[in-house]
Amino acid sequence: MVVEVEIDSLSTADSPRTSGVDPDHVAALAVVQTPLPPITVHRPTMRVIDGLHRLRAAELRGQRKIAVKYFDGTETDAFVLAVESNVTHGLPLTTADRKRAATRIIGSHPQWSDRMIASVSGIAPGTVADLRRREPGGVVADGSRIGHDGRVRPLNGAEGRRLASELIAQNPGLSLRQVARVASISPETVRDVRNRMKRGEDPVARRGRQPGGEDHGIAPRAVRRPSAVPGRDAAEDRAAAVKRLTADPALRFSEIGRTLLRLLNIHTISMEEWDRIIDKVPPHCRGVVAYLAGESAETWTEVAVRMQGKVAESA
Repeated sequence: MVVEVEIDSLSTADSPRTSGVDPDHVAALAVVQTPLPPITVHRPTMRVIDGLHRLRAAELRGQRKIAVKYFDGTETDAFVLAVESNVTHGLPLTTADRKRAATRIIGSHPQWSDRMIASVSGIAPGTVADLRRREPGGVVADGSRIGHDGRVRPLNGAEGRRLASELIAQNPGLSLRQVARVASISPETVRDVRNRMKRGEDPVARRGRQPGGEDHGIAPRAVRRPSAVPGRDAAEDRAAAVKRLTADPALRFSEIGRTLLRLLNIHTISMEEWDRIIDKVPPHCRGVVAYLAGESAETWTEVAVRMQGKVAESA
């Protein structure tokens, strides 16, 4: 519910934006004719969580009141919301501010996985892992963390793998997700356990671990260049590989295949073209673009690992 609140009753302390407000951004908001979205305020402390620039713009306009949406959670959760809000919209936090915020969240929410904190603070999971290693309170006592999907997973997946192997042995018909839910590991880890059991290998020994403490069962590794692709520069290699895939009827004449080809085609442009794109990104958008590019890179890495796993299965 949105209510009108006296501006003088609000506090602007404890903002994740250490450099304060941007006067130019405030001035730009002050001349906007349409009503600005309501700001978010922590009801117990009356501290502004999201909307500091809108608040200053309202003051510049001479307003005595401003539209507010209240948040009733804890102070630590209010800070998390403040960080998340200033990463996903408005004027993005600087990289330094996001790292400081992530460090603070590691201290207040040590049970959160690296990927979970990364999604809130707008930095890479690997950066969160580095920050966590420097923090004495960054490691959870019980050895488990809450992932981005809300599930609790152990940092050491050996016990989960052992339980998964027992479940598979007792009931081979169980789906990957059914086993994953009981063993508190990812479906991909269950797949790796099952494949190891088929090959007569130890299901507990892991080939590797993804950043952020979340065991996926398959270690990231370099994906081999297809033998049909000549050894030219990287952009030409990708373009040649995509061209060959485009000629394959199995992909051309299916909706999923065409979607995949469109996605792959984006990555055939050269680094010179990327340089031109990067140079033209407005300064106030760079933080968000960097965050999204990092997320996309991690997604493609996971896709590559899983596809390489399927290549190994079918070999």
